[in-house]
Amino acid sequence: MATFEYSRWDGSEEFTPQSADQIFDELSEYMMNYGDQVLPNLDDWEGEHPDIVDMLVKRGYVEKDRDGKYVVTPKGVRRVENRALEALFDVRNKGTLGRHDTEFRGAGQTIHEESKPYTYGDPVSNLNMQETLRNALHRQGGGKPIRVTEDDLVIYDTEYQTSCATVVLLDMSGSMMRYGKFGAAKQVAMAMQSLVRSKYQQDWLQVVGFYTYASPLSERELLYSAPKPVSIFDPRVHLRISLDHPPKFVPEHFTNIHAGLQFARRLLARQSTPNRQIIVITDGEPTAHIEGRDIVLIYPPSPKTTRITLSEAKRCAEEGIHISSFALIEDYFYLELANFVEQMAQVSGGISATCNAQDMGNMVIESFVGGRRNRRRA
Repeated sequence: MATFEYSRWDGSEEFTPQSADQIFDELSEYMMNYGDQVLPNLDDWEGEHPDIVDMLVKRGYVEKDRDGKYVVTPKGVRRVENRALEALFDVRNKGTLGRHDTEFRGAGQTIHEESKPYTYGDPVSNLNMQETLRNALHRQGGGKPIRVTEDDLVIYDTEYQTSCATVVLLDMSGSMMRYGKFGAAKQVAMAMQSLVRSKYQQDWLQVVGFYTYASPLSERELLYSAPKPVSIFDPRVHLRISLDHPPKFVPEHFTNIHAGLQFARRLLARQSTPNRQIIVITDGEPTAHIEGRDIVLIYPPSPKTTRITLSEAKRCAEEGIHISSFALIEDYFYLELANFVEQMAQVSGGISATCNAQDMGNMVIESFVGGRRNRRRA
């Protein structure tokens, strides 16, 4: 056990306050679980500890918007994303994440020193001019001018990295607040933002939050996000809500995986790459689905909602979209949830896994990195 000794400071040692980086990192840790509810504290700090807020502003992590409210800057969001990625991966292993291996040729490529004869369809931009001219000179026995033929052409060997379009479906239902599940899931999503930006620039990634509804989240909105608070406590619920004419009060804490899958499928339909995938992170069975222009909320979970959700998963698969589902199980083994994600894997030909918040990170990232292998052409 560590021991500490306290005494009056005599001024002989220089006092070093926390840096702006440390303060912002502590602030962002609270934001991982509670979202932008933390930011109003900066207004209190401005009066009580103006030097701390001034440090954060000068460092470029926070600023005031047009309404005079503190917001996290793009630089601050990037720092949170990068730290989320560092938390998931040991520095020694970062080099192993450099490429998505694939049998299909895509937009990205790594040029090697080795060369190979040109074949029809190879990019001329990778031409090894020195070797090409050497072949031409050898073939014609020297002399000028040098006449290059197709047989002389040599290109640098390349390792292709195909681009991939990914939608991360993040559960924002009320139960995700328990046991730090949402904070852990959000950390994974933010780590993926950093991973794509640093390693897979040719990729496209969109995070979509699903609850009673489903909506896309920008990088800042993802940082600000939090689970929807439980707003009704009836033991049995069966509500039909019009999307066109919703009432003033709509309980938002339900789990609408159907809406999430449907939204993700439409987003991915706009992407030209044949490599498309959906990663679902959830802690509960679906308790909401869409019927026409209505959202139907049913609790306890109903077979009808399950059937409609699985039908949407199957439709995604039919359009060439791979689905990976991760069920967060913390307090007890929730058999129905495990059965649901297994069923979704069966109907879509995808994968499913049950895990806790601590183990989820590496499992999701590994699924993302390996998700493009053996993918079908659209």
